[in-house]
Amino acid sequence: LNGAIQRQIKGKWDTTPANAWGVLALEKFSKKFESAPLTGTTLSELAGMKTSMDWQAEKEGNTFMLDFPAEKDRLTLTHQGEGKPWAMITSMAAIPLKEPFSSGYKIFKTLTPVDQKEPGKWSRGDVVRVRLDLEAASDMTWVAVNDPVPAGAILLGTGLGRDSRILTRDEETEKGVPVFIERSFEAFKAYYEYVPKGTRTIEYTLRLNHSGTFHLPETRVEALYAPEMAGEIPNPEMTVQ
Repeated sequence: LNGAIQRQIKGKWDTTPANAWGVLALEKFSKKFESAPLTGTTLSELAGMKTSMDWQAEKEGNTFMLDFPAEKDRLTLTHQGEGKPWAMITSMAAIPLKEPFSSGYKIFKTLTPVDQKEPGKWSRGDVVRVRLDLEAASDMTWVAVNDPVPAGAILLGTGLGRDSRILTRDEETEKGVPVFIERSFEAFKAYYEYVPKGTRTIEYTLRLNHSGTFHLPETRVEALYAPEMAGEIPNPEMTVQ
């Protein structure tokens, strides 16, 4: 069981069938080795912060949040009662991405003006061509690309009324067309059924409709069934006058 758990990545196995088999295996393990019901209280302590859980009141368990200590400290877990409960420990931190991250994928992003009122500056109503060059270190199935857009911008090419086919006719997509493209109000998303090792390019066009300074999240590419294969780049703030 310990070996099976260690094969998990971010709390899950790498494929849907593996997760289904894993659930069944854990249920059989629990019936054989964990048949005694849980009673009593489980205590946790970290840098003076304490939590407790009564298994009589919370039979399905619960989640507790402990703040990061100011200095290095030890987390202690103690169970007082019958049975042997499991604990899953996860650390979470909001750390801004300051430089490109690559774990199987590299991303290069280029912005090119299609229709710009003032050279060198973005203004409301300008049209921007976004080019994403993706480099894969190995073959992989089902890969998703997620590139955020400024609030209020419209992704062209949906075919809806007043959407311009002229402004999008020069978009370039090399080495395989995505099986699905989602042009939402928050991001451009493309899904590939198969991505071989090497480079590929995808482009899209958007119109800037609102002025302001926009702080965008990271651009990310990820293998859906192997999330350890991913790449991210930070997006600089974008000012539209």
